[in-house]
Amino acid sequence: MLKQRIITALVLLPFALAGFFLLDGTLFALFIGLVVSLGGWEWARLAGFAAQSARVGYALLVAVLLFGLYRVPAFAPWLLALGVAWWAVATAMVFNYPTSSRYWGGAIGKLLIGLLILLPAWQGLLLLKQWPEANLLILAVMVLVWGADIGAYFSGKRFGKRKLAPRVSPGKSWEGVVGGLLTTLSICVAVGLYRGWSVSGLLLAMAGTLVVVLISVVGDLTESMFKRQSGIKDSSNLLPGHGGVLDRIDSLTAAIPVFAALLWLSGWGAQ
Repeated sequence: MLKQRIITALVLLPFALAGFFLLDGTLFALFIGLVVSLGGWEWARLAGFAAQSARVGYALLVAVLLFGLYRVPAFAPWLLALGVAWWAVATAMVFNYPTSSRYWGGAIGKLLIGLLILLPAWQGLLLLKQWPEANLLILAVMVLVWGADIGAYFSGKRFGKRKLAPRVSPGKSWEGVVGGLLTTLSICVAVGLYRGWSVSGLLLAMAGTLVVVLISVVGDLTESMFKRQSGIKDSSNLLPGHGGVLDRIDSLTAAIPVFAALLWLSGWGAQ
């Protein structure tokens, strides 16, 4: 399994890095749109649609909606706000599972939830790509999510005792969350000192880091919640040794729109 994971990572990493950091404009939108549409194909299965025709149809719906959003950029702030609102609701759903499952709205409700997860993440990445220091912003949100994952893994493994959401993901602990937060806050402080941020700027960045990392945990737990409800271990087997696309981007789908919204509120997009 480890060998398979390494081979898959080595094959996909150059394409992922090129897509995120070398493409711009329409090509970047198409690249991210492909990833998100594949996520839609996987989400349809989590929503209870096992037939390939239904899953492909949902992926095509996602692609069509992305095209429409790309053609009408005025919807961007509203979609971002909708995404932030969804993740606030998702937080309550995760920590009230399985009771909260009665409010999902059945199969159709799950499909709508999939749109709330996927579309704002795509929109957030497009906005980041258009703003000053675009690639550094994209790298920053990825480092926050990856740093949180790494810190949570080692801290949880060493100190984990108090379960975070045992009915959703029994392996995650509050100690792991704290370890992830400390890791990302350390990264934030190191970057702030290197770049000469003011004290107020650094404090704001640290507060933003806390919000983004905590919501990235919710993103991970949300997919776990729907997989548990569906009795599915991985969203698909598209990535040998890694599961599916959603398994790799679940935390990012939550972190990206919140990260972009915080930057927007700070006036970054107006620079």
